[in-house]
Amino acid sequence: MNPNSPNRQYVLERTRNIGIAAHIDAGKTTLTERILFYTGMIHKIGEVHDGAATTDWMVQERERGITITSAAVTTEWWQRVEEGTVKLFPEQKQRINIIDTPGHVDFTAEVERSLRVLDGAIVVFCAVAGVQPQTETVWRQASKYNVPRLVFVNKMDRIGANFQGVFDEVKDKLGANAVRILIPIGAEDQLIGQIDVVNQKAVYFCDDDKLGSTYTVRELDGPLIEIAEDAYDELVHAVADVDNEIADKFVHEQPISITELKQGIRRATIDNKLIPVAGGSAFKNKGIQYLLDAVVDYLPSPLDIPPAIGMDPDHAERTIGVITSDNEKFVALAFKLWADKYVGKLVFFRVYSGMVKKGDTVYNPRTRRSERVGRLIQIQANEHKDINACYSGDIAAMVGLKNVTTGDTLATPGHEVVLEPPTFPDPVISMAVEPKTKVDQEKLGIALGRLSEEDPTFTVKTDEDTGQTIISGMGELHLEIIIDRIRREFKVEANTGAPEIAYRETITRPAAGEGKLVKQSGGRGQYGHVVLTMKPNEKGKGLTIENKTVGGSIPKEYLNSVFKGVAEAMSNGVIAGYPVVDVHVEILDGSYHEVDSNENAFAMAAIFAMKDGFRKAQPVLLEPIMAVEVSTPDDYQGDVMGDLNRRRGHIHSMETKGKLAVIRANVPLKEMFGYSTDVRTLSSGRASYAMTPLHFDPVPINVVEEIISDRLGC
Repeated sequence: MNPNSPNRQYVLERTRNIGIAAHIDAGKTTLTERILFYTGMIHKIGEVHDGAATTDWMVQERERGITITSAAVTTEWWQRVEEGTVKLFPEQKQRINIIDTPGHVDFTAEVERSLRVLDGAIVVFCAVAGVQPQTETVWRQASKYNVPRLVFVNKMDRIGANFQGVFDEVKDKLGANAVRILIPIGAEDQLIGQIDVVNQKAVYFCDDDKLGSTYTVRELDGPLIEIAEDAYDELVHAVADVDNEIADKFVHEQPISITELKQGIRRATIDNKLIPVAGGSAFKNKGIQYLLDAVVDYLPSPLDIPPAIGMDPDHAERTIGVITSDNEKFVALAFKLWADKYVGKLVFFRVYSGMVKKGDTVYNPRTRRSERVGRLIQIQANEHKDINACYSGDIAAMVGLKNVTTGDTLATPGHEVVLEPPTFPDPVISMAVEPKTKVDQEKLGIALGRLSEEDPTFTVKTDEDTGQTIISGMGELHLEIIIDRIRREFKVEANTGAPEIAYRETITRPAAGEGKLVKQSGGRGQYGHVVLTMKPNEKGKGLTIENKTVGGSIPKEYLNSVFKGVAEAMSNGVIAGYPVVDVHVEILDGSYHEVDSNENAFAMAAIFAMKDGFRKAQPVLLEPIMAVEVSTPDDYQGDVMGDLNRRRGHIHSMETKGKLAVIRANVPLKEMFGYSTDVRTLSSGRASYAMTPLHFDPVPINVVEEIISDRLGC
């Protein structure tokens, strides 16, 4: 049965949903801008450093020259067939939906939710810096969702650019089965073109055309012949190792046509068995057109990926296949919310099955409620284009839905299916915030509510002891952007406290705990009694509870209250009142009173028992440890390493890339406040660094006292 509706403009076979992801400053947004230019969506190239890039539309992005929020754009690409070359999809206009994602670790949630709904990705590497910390994070995120990838080695025009070096790093550090398909001809100021390995041709970009729109395809000559032949042999061997059809021809020494080889590369790439690698320079407008051809040739259409698997919300063990077809029931995933000042709440969604029209009613299995779609919008960065219908495989936005959160499934009314939502890391840094005037109190609450709804890694809570509003996020820059948005978008001036670390507590040995609540004040009293044991859980497992009571020592109707009390006790440890993590609790015994026992009494008794157990279980304070990578000229290497040591850092590797020393260390987040200023001072402004969350480690005893003192305001 044809999966395409007769009304859709682009059939599923000619649709590509891709993301562009990388470490900060690798050139993702610059590459996106060139793609939009060469596909004809824009007619003038905007530069990031000028604050004019299409997908960096927020004021904060243009001021800082970084991407903060993922931006979606839709464009078209018509593959051209030059003399002597072969394309898998010649003379067909392709629809390409692109999401440009942030590179800064503070905005990793944007990458996470984008990769969850994309079919393929271009991972961008700097030809000088190679594999960097956030690149590894992005790579792991793509692997988690089985996203097929192309690699683009960017900035081949930069001094120190090394295509082969980066290619080797991709294989060694990321464990990728990488193959070269487009090799740069020359480097630095001598970058003039690409070797098309599959077609065995040379592509030269015209010096007279600074926009890179014109190029010529020629036969290989001189030393390029040997480079191309070696790369071709490696490519054929690599494809034969992972693709049965090519392997069969290879073993029987049968000729392999260009079309057959490209089909083999496509199958292997879609199966995540192969990573094609291309090189060029987005800023210098060299190598983008052939990269776009590779997107069409090798990355999947929505029909090429396995059907999404949904769950029955009433029977978690039952799975439901979500078939990619316009003729099936509508199923989509809401992966992002955005408060637009002109149209209100935008719900970004990816359609996995069926279609939806303006005015349709969609069902949310989480809330068990249906809502009407007021408008459907095709997003072009910050511009909106109204559309009447959205089909399987499409990415768009809805207006009119209120009770939707990130990760919700939207479906045909009555269709009980839940898709796997994206997962997000916990915040690592907090600060207090309050309005400068009482008039702004309500406006601040509205602003924080909307921003926390948009961003799953931004949380808001009220400190029970002080009554302060505490906001938490992924880093200093994250919270700085939040405060700036509150001021500009919501017109609220706010005071902020110093950033605080999101410490955790845990236990280090098994212990027993007992809690009893007995109150008698005339009339009906309060009685609850809980006996439990606790022990350290596996790292990252959180809280697990097991009921081992026998003989009705705690009546069944009160067990849920006991579980709630146990969970509530985990929110405040006994060392400094920080949340407790990774504990396994067994409820062993207890007692009740026929008249005085109730749910609240047993919840309180469970809390008392947990606190009693915490004190006996040798609790420890945990702090977030960051993976820090500093790139500095050799002259400043000693000063930078000494400074990291003073920050309680553990330096675990150091390597040289050209004239730069790359130092990798694990450093407590507490010691990294203000580091951007300090490292610039140490290196006369010539060093740069990147920082990503790694894990939690116990805090040294001498530092614990300082943290407790700060926590209590002593």
